[in-house]
Amino acid sequence: AVPGALRHFRPPLFPSCPAFPSSDCGLRGRERAWSAAGGGGGRMLASRACSLIGKRAISTSICLRAHGHGLVKAEDFSVPAYFNDRSVPLPPVDYTKNLSSEQKALKEKEKASWVALSADEKVALYRIKFSESFAEMNQKSNEWKTVVGGTFFLLAFSVALLIWQKVYVLAPLPHTLSDEWIAMQTKRMLDMRVNPVQGLSSKWDYEKNEWKK
Repeated sequence: AVPGALRHFRPPLFPSCPAFPSSDCGLRGRERAWSAAGGGGGRMLASRACSLIGKRAISTSICLRAHGHGLVKAEDFSVPAYFNDRSVPLPPVDYTKNLSSEQKALKEKEKASWVALSADEKVALYRIKFSESFAEMNQKSNEWKTVVGGTFFLLAFSVALLIWQKVYVLAPLPHTLSDEWIAMQTKRMLDMRVNPVQGLSSKWDYEKNEWKK
């Protein structure tokens, strides 16, 4: 029988180390046990998360730099944008946002009488305001030719691939799929009277030796 005094006895987790003082060894042992038991998991996860965030920020900043021209400015979608649409003849903003010196002078000249403007200047003013005219928007595109040509090209490539596979890749059909074999197999099933109630044999007239009409 175990004495009662030994029943509640627990040996020390960290015995004394001869190479270090007892206090130092106990402290280091507690730190090692705390890390092994998962107590340092939070610190490790936090350091890992900070490392990943730092790497992501660096990679993002590198990706945003376009050929040494600094950071790329993202489009502000909270302000009105220009678009070409026949149902909306007047877009909310002008097509050209940053005007050159010549365009600014032409805009100042626009404020006066339009009689003094030439045809080319009127066209230039129109191009500042709009990207395409109604005639250009209504002009039919030849994109359907590209779509049809690409579709036929893919179909021809698929057919050629199937023919190549049938000739050089796929094995010949087994003999069990030949007409002679299927006829012999059907006769054997009829001789064995397979499924005589509602199956194959029920449709065969054994007296006349032909299929029932």
